[in-house]
Amino acid sequence: MENIVRTRFAPSPTGFMHLGGMRTALYCYLYAKAHNGKFVLRIEDTDQERFVEGATEVIYSSLKEGGMTYDEGPDVGGDYGPYVQSQRKDIYLKYAKELIEKGGAYYCFCTKERIESLRDENGNVRYDKHCLHLSKEEIERRLAAGEPYVIRQNIPEHGVGEYEDAIYGHISVDYSELEDGVLIKSDGMPTYNFANVVDDHLMHITHVIRGTEYLSSTPKYNLMYDAFGWERPVYIHLPPIMKDATRKLSKRYGDANFDDFVSKGYVPEAIINYIALLGWCPKDNSEKMTMSEMIEKFSLDGVSKSPAIFDDAKCRWLNGEYLKAMTDEEFLKVALPFIKKSKAYGKYDDMLLARLMKTRVEILSEIPEKIDFLEEFGEYDPQLFCHKKMKTDESLAKTVLPMIRETLEKLPSFTHDAIHDSLIALATEKGYKNGQILWTARVALTGKDVTPGGAVEMAELLGKDRSLERIDFSLSLLNK
Repeated sequence: MENIVRTRFAPSPTGFMHLGGMRTALYCYLYAKAHNGKFVLRIEDTDQERFVEGATEVIYSSLKEGGMTYDEGPDVGGDYGPYVQSQRKDIYLKYAKELIEKGGAYYCFCTKERIESLRDENGNVRYDKHCLHLSKEEIERRLAAGEPYVIRQNIPEHGVGEYEDAIYGHISVDYSELEDGVLIKSDGMPTYNFANVVDDHLMHITHVIRGTEYLSSTPKYNLMYDAFGWERPVYIHLPPIMKDATRKLSKRYGDANFDDFVSKGYVPEAIINYIALLGWCPKDNSEKMTMSEMIEKFSLDGVSKSPAIFDDAKCRWLNGEYLKAMTDEEFLKVALPFIKKSKAYGKYDDMLLARLMKTRVEILSEIPEKIDFLEEFGEYDPQLFCHKKMKTDESLAKTVLPMIRETLEKLPSFTHDAIHDSLIALATEKGYKNGQILWTARVALTGKDVTPGGAVEMAELLGKDRSLERIDFSLSLLNK
């Protein structure tokens, strides 16, 4: 076996990329890259009934969008392909027959009816090793007659399967708790339980990283490794991601897929950064990290045994930090699809809208609602001009609004700085506090007491003509 670290991510193409799967892929990637190793993508599509058209392409795009470039895989090639299990069918049958010769598996000819008859009072089926004791002659006769069969694993009836997990330590499972599961189905396709062992060996996978649901079934895999005389990989089982204290993160509870988060306005880098922290804490307690920083810091010492709770608020906060760190141009690029969903789109300068939103949203899907107010200007309660702290009221508004209008109308250049400087100069000249002028202007321009930006940003966004029209409208309300 090669000395180089080789990890694999082996999803089934059954739908979208669940965040739990993305985290497994990420830890496989980080571990491999932290050890200058190789990260392999393998598609485990042996369960053809669950296959979803287009799901394989979603796996490719999600990993690439998430910044996890795999060294080998179905669409990039490699020395140990094919990397799609359905294309490796003949390989599995060869090894299954070898396992039969070694006593680790056997042919089973039991009908569906007989299997159903083994159900207990709870509806569970446990196979009773019925076909293990068939004579060689009978097996050959039935095979020659073309009888349908499966190949089952022969698990010892007594004893304990033991191994060391890099996270959970010593694991032991009584063989009596394990069933003689099917390795090759009647259609000749392998089950996951067999294919993953054969493929991991043939692809020289050194470290198997997966969820804790496989902790108790790993002894079954080890029986096969041992029977073949193959070296066992290092096992690294990851704690589950929970929606809350009692429920695992699941599609049935809402957005649990990578694409869902992207479509809601999370940036891929932020999603990947956040899921890295679900079960792992770097030694320096960093939170916002680039992929290269995560690779540099990643260590199994920081991986927890405890389930990780998905914290929506923290994920949103982290995404907001990524948005704030963008240049205006970068932010406009990611924000534009969401700006286009607003009633305000096409009526204002896109870059001005983007600048206004960049530090005021945590996820991009908040943008339409936050800027729709620009197109909702109309009748409003003049009481909005009253602000105790600013010491403003309707009477003050009647006095200063004509001055504000005249000041803005005279501006040859209607830029942010020009608007700001002229309004501050007006307050100084007339003996008002800056806040009195700016608050009055904000309400007059928007008909709102809460807006994403202040009077200056609103005026710049609206432009000169529309700003003057709105001030005129507001004066008419005050003078009714």
